[in-house]
Amino acid sequence: MTLRRCHAVVIGRNEGARLVACLTALRGQVARIIYVDSGSRDDSVVQARALGAEVVALDMTRPFTAARARNAGLAMLAQDDAGFVQMIDGDCVLRDGWIEAATAFLVAHPDVAVVCGRRRERHPEASIYNRLCDLEWDTATGEATACGGDALMRLDAVRAVGGYRDDLIAGEEPELCLRLRRAGWRIWRMGAEMTLHDAQMTRFAQWWRRSRRAGHAFAEGAFLHGKAAERHWVAEARRSLFWGVGLPLGIAGLAVALSPWALLLLSIYPAQIMRLARRSRQAGGWPAAAFTVLGKFAEADGALRYHLGRMLRRRSGLIEYK
Repeated sequence: MTLRRCHAVVIGRNEGARLVACLTALRGQVARIIYVDSGSRDDSVVQARALGAEVVALDMTRPFTAARARNAGLAMLAQDDAGFVQMIDGDCVLRDGWIEAATAFLVAHPDVAVVCGRRRERHPEASIYNRLCDLEWDTATGEATACGGDALMRLDAVRAVGGYRDDLIAGEEPELCLRLRRAGWRIWRMGAEMTLHDAQMTRFAQWWRRSRRAGHAFAEGAFLHGKAAERHWVAEARRSLFWGVGLPLGIAGLAVALSPWALLLLSIYPAQIMRLARRSRQAGGWPAAAFTVLGKFAEADGALRYHLGRMLRRRSGLIEYK
């Protein structure tokens, strides 16, 4: 039943051994595997075909986005009557039992369009940045507002809302989920193990770019949908700009005026770190709290770049951390 009702769309570029592991884990679990390659310079295409995947080579003369790649994979299933599609990134490996558990859930809950589970980092011990990724994905189970790049979806529901938004360079999954919820569907997060992810994030610069991409997504999401009832990512965008721009400008202004209030405002940052560390003792403690606060500067950087590009009518380029 699972094979007949479910396919998989994998996206990737230069993933090497990670892609081989991804595709190998999918074999026998889904009817068709569609691999969308985004200009790989390694042997990803050859390896994918050898493992039985149908390969789509994305036209790289057009600006690339992960959303474009996902839509290209979904387009291969346009005439297929399968009920479900597993979306997965090429640096992830599907866990045993996930497809069965997720498809059973969707069959039992006809009003749910998307179901996702627990994504874990393969090597959280390799760096603090990998560990932060693992903590980020440890979210509450139950009804959710959005999913990430890995999720099992109803094909007819995704088709009905037009798929992913091609022009988004980040945050395309929450934006899709927003439109699905507006159409009356629900999003659900299960406690079941779903995927292992291999971030390979070992340098501060990588983490900074990833955080900057999040800030860009918050800003664009709020600009596109922030005035609607859902207030999509308005709070996240405002927090980024407050901690990363507003408060620093206030401190700088008071410092120029030689006001002692500058030191008081500056102390808000360590106070915030202490507050977050106490609240998250079982979820990263002090390091996670410190990077959460520091990350607001990177997010603000991404948000400001987005708004500047929007005002100048310049298309934002892809923000990659690998």
